[in-house]
Amino acid sequence: MDLTLLVIQCLNGLQLGILLFLLASGLTLTFGIMDLVNLAHASLYMVGAFICASLTFATGSFVWGVVLALPLTGLVGYALERGVIRHLYTRNHLDHVLATFGLILIFDTLAHLIWGAEGIAVPLPGFLDGQVELAAGIVFPTFRLVIIVGGLLVAGGLYGLVNHTRLGMLIRAGASNRTMVSALGIDIQTLFALVFALGAVLAGLAGMLIAPITEASIGMGNEIIITAFVVIIVGGIGSMRGAFLAAMLIGLIDTLGRSYIDDLFKAVMSAAAAETAAPAVSAMLIYILMAVVLTFRPQGLFPPKVR
Repeated sequence: MDLTLLVIQCLNGLQLGILLFLLASGLTLTFGIMDLVNLAHASLYMVGAFICASLTFATGSFVWGVVLALPLTGLVGYALERGVIRHLYTRNHLDHVLATFGLILIFDTLAHLIWGAEGIAVPLPGFLDGQVELAAGIVFPTFRLVIIVGGLLVAGGLYGLVNHTRLGMLIRAGASNRTMVSALGIDIQTLFALVFALGAVLAGLAGMLIAPITEASIGMGNEIIITAFVVIIVGGIGSMRGAFLAAMLIGLIDTLGRSYIDDLFKAVMSAAAAETAAPAVSAMLIYILMAVVLTFRPQGLFPPKVR
């Protein structure tokens, strides 16, 4: 096995894990506090990418595009919570799924009307559109490295917010017993709106970071949202630490599985059979992990201390 290639694939896995964490952290906040199954979180990922793309071309700078798009995506999330989502809190999970799936269709149609059917390729500035040599023989794209470092900084900021601020205390209290929080005079509706807007910003940031690598396109979040739900189930619903660790684990498993599982299969079966079976098994690895976790530790690997 080529050690250099293994290191690069691990870095790619960490990059995927960071993007999954940004998406899953908002989900675990809304699911853990509001008990809301929000499939429309995928649309906020898409909206963030499109807004960033438009602002990048308007300002001529990807960095300014991200900076300006973050609060705008938060406003979209806040308006969505005030207009639609807050009417679903007292409904059951099936109603959540149906309503938020309808929101996906609405957002996809609006994106089609505003930005057109074609995707938007987002250009990177010169200082990000290159490669950096990490060690002898290990060369990695600069922007992907920025995603990893930036994601780790965001994770650290979220840890500080949730564990060492008044808002974080209210978030943890709301996740534990929102009825008691309301009884103590806390405006739980405003708290929910702020948490939902924060989740929208995190999802939008993930979309902004992936857009230069792929592109901003309609329905771009519809596949990754399923993986994000796997992350919060494996990590533990309502646990920010669990979402981070599970995202890193799943990112590495998915990337390394797609890269090396065919080599493992070739050691025990014919090359033709291995090439046929490997893609199917590698696509199922994270779901196999979820099934194992649900069987032996249904609360998740890293559940919150108080539920």
